[in-house]
Amino acid sequence: MGYRDGRVVQGFDPVVGDDAGVIILGTLPGGESLRLRQYYADGRNAFWFVVEALFAIRSKIYDQRTQGLIQNRIAIWDVLERAERNGSQDHKIVRGTEVPNDFTEFFRHHPSIRTVFFNGAPAEKYFRDLVLPHLSLGGGNPLLHPALPSTSGGNTHSTREEKINGWRAVQRALTAFGTGIRRRNAARLARSRLSGRLGASY
Repeated sequence: MGYRDGRVVQGFDPVVGDDAGVIILGTLPGGESLRLRQYYADGRNAFWFVVEALFAIRSKIYDQRTQGLIQNRIAIWDVLERAERNGSQDHKIVRGTEVPNDFTEFFRHHPSIRTVFFNGAPAEKYFRDLVLPHLSLGGGNPLLHPALPSTSGGNTHSTREEKINGWRAVQRALTAFGTGIRRRNAARLARSRLSGRLGASY
């Protein structure tokens, strides 16, 4: 659906792989993203600049960019499925019209995601207000990281370099995630070898 002032804005499906370790949540796609059907399509938004700096995803082709995220075990989505909005910025969202995405179902289908990041404070606020009270995963909820500096061009309080530094938290979470996988794999391999030796002794 195209972007129109005063109309319901419908979000996109998530970009996510089977082994994602983190997810980065925005609020709703902006006008240019809606027009092109691409996350973070506005050239003033620093998201892809930050991703390139931290994860060496250098392609300018959208499909290759999203594939790079998946290969780095990064998922992206928005907190809101839809809402009425009278402009392209988060503060133009009409209060009371916000409908969140179904994160209980999402996390059940993607249990490998251990950390949730927010692209700016509004995304975190919507998640805590509209999603968290109804999130039911039987005690397996992922960690919620405090909001990262917004990559929006409207965030003039942070330079692009400061945004990169703030987003290094995603790198650290993925490093810890990879370390945990390697430890679990090593433990499974050790148990398998032990089981094989015990079986051979009979």
